[in-house]
Amino acid sequence: MKFRIARSTFMEAVSQVSKAVSQKTTIPILTGIKITADESGLTLTGSNSDLTIQVFIKKRKDDKEQVLVDKIGNVVLPGKIFGDIIRKLPGEEVEVEVGERFLTSIRSQQSQFQLKGLDADEYPHLPELHDDQMFSFPADLLKTMIRQTGFAAATSEARGILTGVLWQLSEGNLTFVATDSHRLSKRNAQVESPAELTLSNVVVPGKSMTELAKILADQEGWVDVIVSENQILLKAGTILFFSRLLEGNYPDTNRVIPSGGKTEVTAATKELLHSVERAALISRDGRDNVIKWTIKENGSIQVQSDDKEIGSVSEEVPATVTGEEMTIAFNAYYMMESLRTIESDSIRILCTGMMTPFLIQPADRDDALHLIVPIRTR
Repeated sequence: MKFRIARSTFMEAVSQVSKAVSQKTTIPILTGIKITADESGLTLTGSNSDLTIQVFIKKRKDDKEQVLVDKIGNVVLPGKIFGDIIRKLPGEEVEVEVGERFLTSIRSQQSQFQLKGLDADEYPHLPELHDDQMFSFPADLLKTMIRQTGFAAATSEARGILTGVLWQLSEGNLTFVATDSHRLSKRNAQVESPAELTLSNVVVPGKSMTELAKILADQEGWVDVIVSENQILLKAGTILFFSRLLEGNYPDTNRVIPSGGKTEVTAATKELLHSVERAALISRDGRDNVIKWTIKENGSIQVQSDDKEIGSVSEEVPATVTGEEMTIAFNAYYMMESLRTIESDSIRILCTGMMTPFLIQPADRDDALHLIVPIRTR
């Protein structure tokens, strides 16, 4: 195999697939990046068995040559050192040539490296997914849905299925749900899908969602999604993103979402967020980072936090209050993460009791919501 390529183009592709490469794996070849050169261009693949990212670089883009393939072939090169080399090369063009026993030369201007490669035939094959369960939606929408839900997934592997984000699809309406049992975030949107396509228990690992968000950071246009029994594939431009799905049934979260309550509040999103951030300056060293709201019938929310060793803070935020006065305590970090994802100017808060989950959602739309479980302070 032999090819030449612009270093910037190569570096971007290597950076993308490196997100799926792990140095901690029981399969040594998966610590490497697979490179395939053929008549159409260059394909790079990184995988850790749970997550696979593949990037295709066309020979030409916008009538400009990106890759010149002199000899087709493939090789697997050690991922970390290979990525470091490409980033540090001095020139604007890179030449890669694979010789006997997969010894690979990497040249750029006066610099030349020799890396010991591996046989690409030993690299695991990508799963074959059929497009009978495919739907599509804009990359910007997918990024928003991940940002508004992914943070609420559990991080402890002991929580099993809750470390993932639930995807559900019915009649073209896609819903993401994430919860760690202390809080919940939900977002839904209309997507392009066959009317008969229904998905009820597709659970994508939270770690995969995090990497997907990074991959999509600079992507525009549409993303195609294909789902199989244990894999999900997302196609975004020249990038293929595979992830395994978590096994097991995600809990029914609809039963914990209140439809009514004793107290309903409307307040300015940023004003409330900033008050919580200030209160968290006092509470952040505590075990649960607890702050307290007292929702007053006179039309305000009193935000309080105190620490025996540090001090206290108290301030009032204007609000429209319907219902009875109520005091609730909660984790400030959970509240800040939720409020930061809300894009509306004002929010609606629905409380059913001092120790029952309370709902937060944009005041002007019903396609997103967050639930937080209060903390007992006495």
